[in-house]
Amino acid sequence: MPTRTYLELKRAEDLRRAAAPSDQISVHHVDSCAPSFWRRLYSEVGSQYHWVDRLVWSDDDIRAYLADPAVSLWILSVDGGVAGYFELRRHPDDSVEIAYFGLLPSYVGRGLGKYLLSEAAARAWELQPGRVWLHTSTLDHPAALPNYLARGFEVFKVEEYSL
Repeated sequence: MPTRTYLELKRAEDLRRAAAPSDQISVHHVDSCAPSFWRRLYSEVGSQYHWVDRLVWSDDDIRAYLADPAVSLWILSVDGGVAGYFELRRHPDDSVEIAYFGLLPSYVGRGLGKYLLSEAAARAWELQPGRVWLHTSTLDHPAALPNYLARGFEVFKVEEYSL
């Protein structure tokens, strides 16, 4: 059975940021996103990590999700090309979740994940939540959990789950 680990940052100053590995990198908020582009991000980033729950979403499901004011989509660009993304989701308990986070396969292993996580957490703290949290799984990239811990996130819950 896979294991899911939940982690949190309780204070913005606990974030241990990683620098951008090059000056040709940017992170920007996406105000409007075609369902086909969002689906490409989700499926390409998650293809190796058993991300399957959203593959059945229709275009209308995607539009409704992205129209939710609690959700924001951010893109990582390297040399002008899309390299990864993250989604932030504000919850009623005054927390912000880094709901999805990852790199396209051709960008894995270049040190970009450290920087992207730093940016995701920093953007989440700009929303002034009580805490920032996320979860990872033993099905995710082996560097995911060590990256979260290195950036200052602390484990608050671990559970086994079925696929």
